[in-house]
Amino acid sequence: MGGTSGTTGGAGGTGVREHVRVAVIGSGFGGLGAAVRLRREGITDFVVLERADSVGGTWRDNSYPGCACDVPSHLYSFSFAPNPDWPRTFSGQPAIRAYLEHVADTFGLRPHIRLDTEVRMIRWDADELRWEIETAAGELTADVVVSATGPLSDPKTPEVPGLAEFPGKVFHSARWDHDYDLRGKRVAMIGTGASAIQIVPAIAPEVERLTLFQRTPPWVMPRTDRAVTAVERWLHRQLPFTRAARRGMLWGLRELQVSAFTKHPNRLGLIESLAKANMARSIKDPALRAKLTPSYRIGCKRILLSSEYYPALARPDVDLVASGLKEIRGSVLVAADGTETEVDAIIFGTGFHVTDMPIAERVVGAEGQTLADAWKDGMQALRGATAAGFPNWMTIIGPNTGLGNSSMILMIESQLNYMADYLRQLALLEGSSLGGRVALGARPSAVNRWNRQVQARMERTVWNSGGCTSWYLDAQGRNTTVWPGTTGEFRRETRSVDLAEYEVLRVGERERVPAVAVAAAAGAGAAPLPGALPPDPRASHAGGAGVAGTAEGVA
Repeated sequence: MGGTSGTTGGAGGTGVREHVRVAVIGSGFGGLGAAVRLRREGITDFVVLERADSVGGTWRDNSYPGCACDVPSHLYSFSFAPNPDWPRTFSGQPAIRAYLEHVADTFGLRPHIRLDTEVRMIRWDADELRWEIETAAGELTADVVVSATGPLSDPKTPEVPGLAEFPGKVFHSARWDHDYDLRGKRVAMIGTGASAIQIVPAIAPEVERLTLFQRTPPWVMPRTDRAVTAVERWLHRQLPFTRAARRGMLWGLRELQVSAFTKHPNRLGLIESLAKANMARSIKDPALRAKLTPSYRIGCKRILLSSEYYPALARPDVDLVASGLKEIRGSVLVAADGTETEVDAIIFGTGFHVTDMPIAERVVGAEGQTLADAWKDGMQALRGATAAGFPNWMTIIGPNTGLGNSSMILMIESQLNYMADYLRQLALLEGSSLGGRVALGARPSAVNRWNRQVQARMERTVWNSGGCTSWYLDAQGRNTTVWPGTTGEFRRETRSVDLAEYEVLRVGERERVPAVAVAAAAGAGAAPLPGALPPDPRASHAGGAGVAGTAEGVA
């Protein structure tokens, strides 16, 4: 247990590094989901490496005032860990973080989790067919690495001339300074993304004056949030089919909307009209309304949900600067249009390193190049999971797995299905008549083919054709972030590993052999995975939708 069954030494100072079957990086939804799935597959020889002092990922890091999810609670949760007691229809950050903590407890993940263990470097050892992992807490090796760092983990702060000399307080929304008292301060909010539209109404009543610097206005729809009644919660606890029906309805409605985003953006005109009506209800000043009206098709950037954002902007002590921040002169912020504003504090709501994830700089593959170098012309991964030149490595929430209108937990669970089958196929090959340790590497031709298909489908989507520049696009203007289809389609595409898309590497052999050829030569018959326990008979492996008995009532 606890990922130590593969340890070959080290605790007694022998210098021999610990070895595990699987190393998972990150303990957000992706990392904890991977850990649960590994245990349900019977694998206990794994560790979860977390750089912070607690689990939760982005829902631990983002603790700013008003932080909440814009996906309904009953859809923004694991299918294998239903929560009948969500307090609101759209949950706030504290409730989601508590849910993830409870998942870690309920599924017995704590012994596997290594907190305060930031991964500094991961190198592929071609001779031993394993990953060498350097962390802040020491070194270890792993047969397989699952990267679940997520795209919303490393804040992006723009390089603004004069920022270093600003005499006041500066912080990013994802690194909120709770020790700094905003009351009575003149505050600048930089950015108008999903975080900013929650922060603005939350802090506007407290500060002396709030100035919002808006480079591009977002489309904002009402957020129909309410408390979940005691009767609803009782029904969901006593009659689980009501909870499943609610989740299914929320999922189905979003699946029906996908074609408007991916194939027929012109159908989004009605939604634009509703968004404009939402604005008009609170913003009576025509000049302000004009500044807040986007010039691009709705959906090109993520549609934001808030019923408090526009009323906050209508307050007399809130100013909108419809221009990006250009420079800082002392305590004065200068916008691109020349507007000057003196403030005491700056809050950056400027997003994250999504298309240039820092973890990619720390992964060195089979050819000696980093993942960042391999992706310098754009991220691409086979079925959003595996990259050519990086054997036995996969990512959760990888390239082109993001969504514009539904729950990312659905995509994560699909990738967990793929991860589980990847490990089964690896074990089959290792336990075959050929014997010995092997590794699976994505064939470059398969990765390229998959990426071409995804990018071809992307051309007609609203994210590419809607007339905006968004964080979905990389430096080359390619959309390497969003999935151009339904969540159902993605689940079908990741239900199992197609060995024709992989090649096999064996210890002592430099030649890469097509995986299908090796599988055919090996014949049938699966061997137990190293360090495995018998699978839990209560857990279903069909699509990851089965619920183990201990999962009921996760709070």
